Amino acid sequence: MHKTDDITLDSICKIEGHASLDVKVLNGEVKNVKLKVVENMRFFKEAVLGKKFSSVQSLVSRICGTCSTAHFMGAIECIEHTFNAGVSEQSLMLKHLVMNSMQIRDHAMHLFFFCLPDLFNKDSILDFKSDSEKSLLHDALHVKEVGNAMGRKIAGRSVHPLHPTVGGFSKLPSNDDIKSLIRMIKSERDKAVQFVDLFYDWDKVLERDTNYIATHMGDDYNFLEGNIYDSKGVCIPDFAFTNYLNKVVVPYSQAEGFLYGGETYMVGALARMNINKGNLHKYTRRDLSKHISRFPSKNAYDNNLAQAIEIVHAMDHSLEILERLELRNEPVQEIKPVAAGGTGIVEAPRGTLYYYMEFGGEGVVDKIEIVIPTAQNQIMIEKDCGLLVQNCLNADMDKDEIKRELEILIRAYDPCMSCATHFLEVNWK
Repeated sequence: MHKTDDITLDSICKIEGHASLDVKVLNGEVKNVKLKVVENMRFFKEAVLGKKFSSVQSLVSRICGTCSTAHFMGAIECIEHTFNAGVSEQSLMLKHLVMNSMQIRDHAMHLFFFCLPDLFNKDSILDFKSDSEKSLLHDALHVKEVGNAMGRKIAGRSVHPLHPTVGGFSKLPSNDDIKSLIRMIKSERDKAVQFVDLFYDWDKVLERDTNYIATHMGDDYNFLEGNIYDSKGVCIPDFAFTNYLNKVVVPYSQAEGFLYGGETYMVGALARMNINKGNLHKYTRRDLSKHISRFPSKNAYDNNLAQAIEIVHAMDHSLEILERLELRNEPVQEIKPVAAGGTGIVEAPRGTLYYYMEFGGEGVVDKIEIVIPTAQNQIMIEKDCGLLVQNCLNADMDKDEIKRELEILIRAYDPCMSCATHFLEVNWK
């Protein structure tokens, strides 16, 4: 391409939501990159104000269909922490299963239906024609169905859950549900393992230095509990998390950005793996030791590999819970609202999701703050896009090739623009 030119991606495909990208190139050097989240603001935080605590989780889950479970569970955790509502060990294990179901379903959708064509140099899965390619898609659907089935049987639905509630579960799965899930996970686990090999062998590399943030809890790799840590080992108090962040107004985007201590950082599966890889389930570590040894990694594309490993881990962790679970009927913990504030932190598929809410004495929401994973990654994505374009220019790639490479990179982040408040136009200037 010409050394002084503009790149515009007007509609980035195969991601959640809508965004565009403007790149300005002058004399062979990248001068400016702008990632624009172009979805309309939907004022979900404002819609929650004045509502009773008991309705909050169902409202915020509508922020996004694919991330609904993360918002649902994050809000519940926030409310439980605020009102000191202890939950039983059984409810806690069921909540872990709900979070695992989301990771399996969502990672499978992203990796096997959005990213897999990138590995095969195809435009979409509709171009998979050979018997081996069709067999791979068949296996992908089976893996994804594990997450869907877990969501339906444990949470009532695979998206927009019904059964988890503040203080417990309104309805329990049956023993037959538990047995069928055990059989399904055992049957489909090997299919998930083969995809780890595919993403491990992918030769895409974009290495850079940045910090990583994820929750961490002792020797347990999970998506529901833990304290916030960065990759330097610093523990960030949950009640003060936003004090460590620098909110950045992005005038050309509908989503705000964030810096951590004035510097870029990344959340998501890569961050979780870099911080917690030693805490993966013992069977995951046994069977995927070669793949796990790649971490900690600075390669942005390894976010895909980390997600593939997390699918296997979520299956192994869920199987352990299900085989030990002895369900008994128990009442939902009674909630006595007081004027107070609290936090809820969970690991959404795309990274650390942070909730802070304040309530009046009647349990009515007076204040709510939500820090979305994709918004946290926005500035890092921009910087990585600039680095990638510069590398492509140095390799004398043409504009169409660069556009394709940009889309592959952005997809590796698995952004959810719907939550960040949508993907890709590249405008070359």
